[in-house]
Amino acid sequence: MRFSLQKLIRVCLFFIFTINSPSLSAPFLPLNNVTLYGDASFTTKSINLTQKRNCSSSSPFSGIGRAFYAYPVRFLDSLANKTASFLCTFSFTMHPTPSCPFGDGVGFLITSDIDSLSISDGYMGLPMQDSDMEDSFLAVEFNTNDNHVGVDTNEVRSLASVNVDSAGIDLKSGKEMAARIEYKDSEKMIRVWIGYELQIRPPSPVLSTHIDISNQLKEFMRIGFTASNHKASAVYSINSWRFRTFGLISSSVSWDQSDEGNCLMCFPEEIGEHFSDSHHSKSLLKLTYIYGSLAAFVTLLGCILAIVFVFALRRKKRDRRDNEGQLCRLQGNRVPQRLSLSEIKSATEGFNHEKIIGEGASAVVYEGDIPSKGAVAIKRFVQGNKLGPSHIPFNTEFASMVGCLRHKNLIQLQGWCCERNELVLVYEFMPNGSLDKILHERSHLTKFLTWERRLNIVLGVSSALMYLHEECENHIIHRDVKSCNIMLDGEFNAKLGDFGLAKVFDDSRTRDATVPAGTMGYFAPEYVYSGVPTVKTDVYSFGVVVLEVASGRKPIDEEDCEEILSWAGRMEDTPWSTPRTHFSKN
Repeated sequence: MRFSLQKLIRVCLFFIFTINSPSLSAPFLPLNNVTLYGDASFTTKSINLTQKRNCSSSSPFSGIGRAFYAYPVRFLDSLANKTASFLCTFSFTMHPTPSCPFGDGVGFLITSDIDSLSISDGYMGLPMQDSDMEDSFLAVEFNTNDNHVGVDTNEVRSLASVNVDSAGIDLKSGKEMAARIEYKDSEKMIRVWIGYELQIRPPSPVLSTHIDISNQLKEFMRIGFTASNHKASAVYSINSWRFRTFGLISSSVSWDQSDEGNCLMCFPEEIGEHFSDSHHSKSLLKLTYIYGSLAAFVTLLGCILAIVFVFALRRKKRDRRDNEGQLCRLQGNRVPQRLSLSEIKSATEGFNHEKIIGEGASAVVYEGDIPSKGAVAIKRFVQGNKLGPSHIPFNTEFASMVGCLRHKNLIQLQGWCCERNELVLVYEFMPNGSLDKILHERSHLTKFLTWERRLNIVLGVSSALMYLHEECENHIIHRDVKSCNIMLDGEFNAKLGDFGLAKVFDDSRTRDATVPAGTMGYFAPEYVYSGVPTVKTDVYSFGVVVLEVASGRKPIDEEDCEEILSWAGRMEDTPWSTPRTHFSKN
């Protein structure tokens, strides 16, 4: 990454003046982070989910508006079997329209597929009960019809609800209100607060109910707001919004730090937080004014040191790619670029059969070309494959690749697509294909597989496994190390791929036995017997790969069904010129 000195200076000056300013708010223009649907629109200070309409005549508006955070949010970690807790705080206003009945209300929505939501029907913009939508959702509704707050799961029928009259709240008052929604997975509880004082959280929630969101949500979900008017009229505005997740490895803060750290979704950029504890908010505001100048000075000093550091960096030769395997930087909820299905179909010429370069138990791999990325390998997961529903291997592989898998000997994920019934991962393209094809299919590239290159391949795979087992913070057992999952780039460097069977392991816990997953010939004997995968079972599979690379034989000989390990034992004292080997020593 190149540093621009001019840009660095501009950033420093920006932070100096921002910290020293007494203003508590910034213009609200989250155009890059929020996507609008239906009647929703941006204003200078808020998002209007709906528009005023004439109740006595036909209106050009659909009556439904939605605003969603532009990127998927991870709620489940299938590898570690963990579920995220989350905290959502926001302020909102419901503006009535004179001589018109009030609309339905507004809801905070977590859904697996916003593309399947209708913009012309559905109560509060939520899917109707008779909808054919199969995607899961969790909603907290603020219903103006009977002035209640409710929690909905996968249908517009409240799992729990409460009338907020007793809390002195009138949702139709037109006043600005603040809401706080928190889910603690350790307690399996969701709680909702609501009040008029934006900086002070009421002493008790208006609604508390038991729920396990791992049974309601998928691994990656979308978050946002939805509102509707139908034949009524009201303007539902979201004035501020903060959202964080906690408890997953990718989360940067714990629940105890819920009022600190970075927001996943945070606007406008304010000092303090809506609905935090009153003492905390007042103290924070006071410190902002008293120590503003001191903060500016510290920032200026930091910028000077940063500029000096940039000059020092320019004098050194940097090649960080070779050291990526030593560094495991969690990327939080950042994920590779989401691609549209139309882009995927265009790259593969409509999933043309002639574009297929590989097939497995759960997916078909196509060669494609995406203008922004060049040549890529497009992995399309097959519906109802041998490993079960397609989303299971997709979620497992996606969760692995967006977590901590940054190493020069691991295939890198460049994009993904989850649209309609299609699940697709996009990887960097390996021009020399898979190792097994060069070894066993008499490829024209076989003659280029010199002993030096074979040794380099073995060392590359071992480096990748060392990274997975010991160096990456989220330690992983691959469970499917084999030659067809080892790809070769243009220089015959090895890159391990296909994490559809991968599992996170923890040496402090006893792992449960499972049905052995992988490929015959690569199974360690103890794995077949116990069903418990370990780093040693990966190492055994790697040993089989080493024998493949050295001998050119398959793990199980098709002619006499002899395993390569047994053959190696017989060949221990046999010269390399034996006719059973596929390569000469030279």
